[in-house]
Amino acid sequence: MSHTAHIPSHRKPRRSASKLALRAGVAGGVLGTIAVAGAAGPANAEPVTETIEMPTLGSLDDGSGLASAVAASAEASQQEALDQSLQSQEDQALQKAAKDARTAKAEADRKAEAERAEKARAKAEQERKDAAARASRDNVRTQLTSTGGDSSGTGSSTNDAPTQAPSGAAAAIVAFARAQVGDAYVTGGTGPNSWDCSGLVQAAYRQANIDLPRISYQQSSMGTSVSLSNLQPGDILYWGSRSGSYHVAIYVGGGKYVGAQNSATGVVERSLDWDMPSGAVRLL
Repeated sequence: MSHTAHIPSHRKPRRSASKLALRAGVAGGVLGTIAVAGAAGPANAEPVTETIEMPTLGSLDDGSGLASAVAASAEASQQEALDQSLQSQEDQALQKAAKDARTAKAEADRKAEAERAEKARAKAEQERKDAAARASRDNVRTQLTSTGGDSSGTGSSTNDAPTQAPSGAAAAIVAFARAQVGDAYVTGGTGPNSWDCSGLVQAAYRQANIDLPRISYQQSSMGTSVSLSNLQPGDILYWGSRSGSYHVAIYVGGGKYVGAQNSATGVVERSLDWDMPSGAVRLL
């Protein structure tokens, strides 16, 4: 046995080939740079005596630096994935908002078209009713003109008949109505110095202790329907349909009526021929 067999080896552990190559490459590159710098200097330059400390590569042997780099890379990847997810959510939200806006606009257009159609239908219906009312008034006017007569064969209208003398409740209604002639017309007016058509009729009938509704079409719906050729003082005249009248007045006899017409004329007493009513009702 050799006398050195039990002496432990003092050699350092071998480094891996890749680390040795890296060290040699770095060292060689640095030394090469110094050599080139020295060769490029002036010929009479003094020798460099300064000691240069080379950076050690010990940090490459430390696993913490590699772990930090890996962690940073992973964090960057996660952030990029998060950004992409947020962008996707924003795009989806914008698309949904645009779709909802288109749906809302389509619904609004549909409703607007339906409203226009309904207005057109209502206008056509009102024009039809107005035409029917005008035809009815023209027919009544013709009947009134041809009603009555004398031996000579000449006709006389209701307006040419002598003034009828009302009595009782009718007299009170007619007297009150005539007393308001000249007052102003005000929409919604109920007196004492300004009226609308139904407000005047309501107040006049109150003189006979008769309570009438406030609205014209409600007033014309009461009582019994009578012919315009058979009117009596105190009858309520109406314009339009009986259940849908838009104007009322009081027949005062002699082919005349008293009514709150409009803001231009106020309360007036006029002949039936001035504005032929559509019909009449009797409550007395």
